[in-house]
Amino acid sequence: MIIFPAIDIKNGKCVRLEQGDFNKEKVFSENPADVAKNFEKLGAKYIHLVDLDGALDGKLKNKEVISEIRKVVKIPLELGGGIRSIERIEELINLGINRVILGTAAVKNPKLVEEAIKRFGSDKIVIGIDAKKDMVAIKGWVEISKIKTLDLVNKMEKIGVKTIIYTDIAKDGMLEGVNIEEIIKITESSSINVVASGGVSSIEDIKELKELNNPQIEGVITGKAIYEKRLDLKEAIEEAEDRK
Repeated sequence: MIIFPAIDIKNGKCVRLEQGDFNKEKVFSENPADVAKNFEKLGAKYIHLVDLDGALDGKLKNKEVISEIRKVVKIPLELGGGIRSIERIEELINLGINRVILGTAAVKNPKLVEEAIKRFGSDKIVIGIDAKKDMVAIKGWVEISKIKTLDLVNKMEKIGVKTIIYTDIAKDGMLEGVNIEEIIKITESSSINVVASGGVSSIEDIKELKELNNPQIEGVITGKAIYEKRLDLKEAIEEAEDRK
């Protein structure tokens, strides 16, 4: 199981939002590239990046910061936030991003997902499903759609998606634990791999996911718990990889 430490970028800084609320942000570092370097040093195998400014208006807003992160670390990077065109996906892949996360596009423009998979391969395209009470949220969590999580999962699987990132908005940034029930539902109703996100509060959450021994659970994203020192990244990686 992979631990994906998260770097959310807003105005060039590393921040965390509470439940996706852009008015409730906390700056953790002025230099996201330094944060990424430190994650790699602690043993991270993959970093999860979010362009929060891009999530709101669909434009790549933090390109310089993203390029800088790519320069200073060797490990793979995945990135999401307002990616809604083939051109943008191509630009990010050319920038050295290993996996591009599509969120709103999966709901509003499934043909884009299909085209992206055909052009770049299913290992380069990941779908971010952000949910609130089993309904999918879009546009940086500002809007709740009328689509149910499991319906979107099944639709994405049919067009060739291999991996989704599932975020329970109600838990994100609240340090209340991961929504394991929903993750199990997703793995039972599809053959899609799931990266769990939202609510990781301690090493216990990592253990709980690991104990499910479910090959479809690819990993878990954690942000706030690391920044607030409730979770030791090195220990979490060792737990997830059984290297103790």
